[in-house]
Amino acid sequence: MDSFLKIGITCYPSLGGSGVVATELGKLLAEKGHEVHFISHSVPFRLGSFHKNIKYHEVDVSDYYVFRYPPYDLSLATKMAQVAKQQELDVLHVHYAVPHAVCAFLAKQMVGDKLKVVTTLHGTDITVLAQDESLKDLIRLAINESDAVTSVSKDLTRETREVLDITREIDLTYNFVDPREYYPRNTCNCKNDFAEPGEKVLMHISNFRPVKRVGDVVDVFKKVQEQVPAKLLFVGEGPDLPKIQWKIREMGLENKVHFLGKQDDIAQVISMADLLLLPSEKESFGLVALEAMACGVPTVGSIAGGIPELITHGETGYLAPIGDVDAMAEHCLALLTQPEQMNRFREACLQRAKNDFSSERMMQTYESIYYRVLQREAPGVNHICP
Repeated sequence: MDSFLKIGITCYPSLGGSGVVATELGKLLAEKGHEVHFISHSVPFRLGSFHKNIKYHEVDVSDYYVFRYPPYDLSLATKMAQVAKQQELDVLHVHYAVPHAVCAFLAKQMVGDKLKVVTTLHGTDITVLAQDESLKDLIRLAINESDAVTSVSKDLTRETREVLDITREIDLTYNFVDPREYYPRNTCNCKNDFAEPGEKVLMHISNFRPVKRVGDVVDVFKKVQEQVPAKLLFVGEGPDLPKIQWKIREMGLENKVHFLGKQDDIAQVISMADLLLLPSEKESFGLVALEAMACGVPTVGSIAGGIPELITHGETGYLAPIGDVDAMAEHCLALLTQPEQMNRFREACLQRAKNDFSSERMMQTYESIYYRVLQREAPGVNHICP
């Protein structure tokens, strides 16, 4: 029997940590020899150019006039079933319970039990959607009917069990970075475009939603730049961006802050920073902090969600209570004013990213889950617990 698998992957294809992880996982699986089929309404933005063993299947949504809203969920479930039958998929790996795991459940009903469903929980499906009483039963069904469920942090697993009263097994599968892409880059020329020689660079990358507490980033930076010459770089876009721009003008910091918008080459951008700021009030994992870590950039952030599982306080960064901008500013200054300590933190970041969150390690973990639900022996792959 062929040891390689046929795997369908569905994720949100636009910007976001779950889409990044799903796409990078698919690329790694394809490199290994597995056949990967992405099923979504558009090409995942990290997929890029042609990849051997990867195919993309677009979901067409019916615009039949009796529908007030286009029924994307039903179209997705139908497309999943069609691809599973035509391509003889072994596994559907869906990222987010709503709507993807629900659609996979419907697809399996159409295809049969031979098709296995693996659901990865990334956060919002539990921390936000599962708080809605009208959605709880649906999310609980999708999780319980999956053949395997994984979660990107221990904290997210805990919240899933508490909010939805879930007792089934949930595998821990931390997010990961590919060391071929995420490593310290030489950014002297780029950095000079935003900061003067000797100035420190602080950075925040997010979708600028309220949960990210971007206002805290500005407050921390204001305190830091009063003590050391520094610039602040914002990367990304989102609903809170106009409010942040207004706050910066009100504080008179316009000449010290730069907005870079959305960026594709995150490793190149992050490598310009001395510190990453992540003061979120909710963060199931904090992929951007891992991307920074792999580039040798420490994080100063909040004690929220899965961040403490990623950032080791006093070794790869510093953590403070949510909203404690004074403590975060003090932590920033402790690193920015002590070069030897900063170098120790940078080296610790590189080692932790390499040893604990490598792409090879996590890909093998996912592979072992696929073979387990299929009740097949994984050829030459031993399960590695994160």
